[in-house]
Amino acid sequence: MFDSLAHIDNVRLNFSEGGLLYMNITLAIIMFGVALDIKKDHFKNILLYPRSAFLGVFSQILLLPALTFLLVFLLNPPPSIAMGMILIAACPGGNISNFISALAKANVALSVSLTAFSTLTATIVTPINFAFWGGMYVRYYEKAKHLNIPIQIDFLQMAQTVFILLGVPLIIGMWAGHKFPQFAEKYRKKIRFISIFLYMTFIVGALVANAQFIPGVILALGLVVFLLNVQTLSTGYLVGTVFRVSRADRRTLSIETGIQNSGLALVLIFNPKLFNANGGMAFMAAWWGIWQMVSGIVLALIWAKIKLPEYRTSKVPAK
Repeated sequence: MFDSLAHIDNVRLNFSEGGLLYMNITLAIIMFGVALDIKKDHFKNILLYPRSAFLGVFSQILLLPALTFLLVFLLNPPPSIAMGMILIAACPGGNISNFISALAKANVALSVSLTAFSTLTATIVTPINFAFWGGMYVRYYEKAKHLNIPIQIDFLQMAQTVFILLGVPLIIGMWAGHKFPQFAEKYRKKIRFISIFLYMTFIVGALVANAQFIPGVILALGLVVFLLNVQTLSTGYLVGTVFRVSRADRRTLSIETGIQNSGLALVLIFNPKLFNANGGMAFMAAWWGIWQMVSGIVLALIWAKIKLPEYRTSKVPAK
């Protein structure tokens, strides 16, 4: 099934230091904009939806990487694609998940709270998840295949990079939002729009610069991205269904588990100290970043047309 991807492990994308700097700045702006929206009340909201909040954390941080690892073994893609899948699953929620939740008429307060929690804990959680699941994959395959990615995953380097890319802008953004609330209220939407625009220009620019590799991988890679997206969106919704939270909360759990921060994944992939622009990982993350927005918005528009029963948060027992 993946014959067209046979040589992708050996691909190194054309990417300059200027491009990496552009992506770092873009991600910093994205995280700064996210932080402007984070308030103390968002963490208090977790107490308002304790069951749904716990399920959201469980679904995104624990269940999603485990199921992605299982999907990797079921599909058996080239190693670099597999590692790209594992990295995506280890990343925190994407910054557009709150917008998609609002569009889907889901529980937006829960969505913002889960995004804030996953983003703030990503400095620790992302490196741990990737080191654990990625390390298991490497140990399993290193005797049978040559992986064109580091055999020893540098946990400390990844933790340091994630802290610089996420932690620092988040701290500055939360401080600015608290210290200058009028500034935050006036500019947060503009900053969010600018960051998404810059992010999309980066993805398009990177794809154009490496257009010679795209025709041979687009269909097979698109199938992998589609299957991973089905899994991620289904995971959160099924967890909410099994534990019988409200339908609005199920939608939120689906979106929060299904939308990942592909910008962080790309910056880590292009970092010369980590993955040095590995082609399979980069194409996986870039295609994922585009597809998850399309599928998330389409799903949200479909859900928006389906009338929910009278809204009840998960803290109120069903009658």
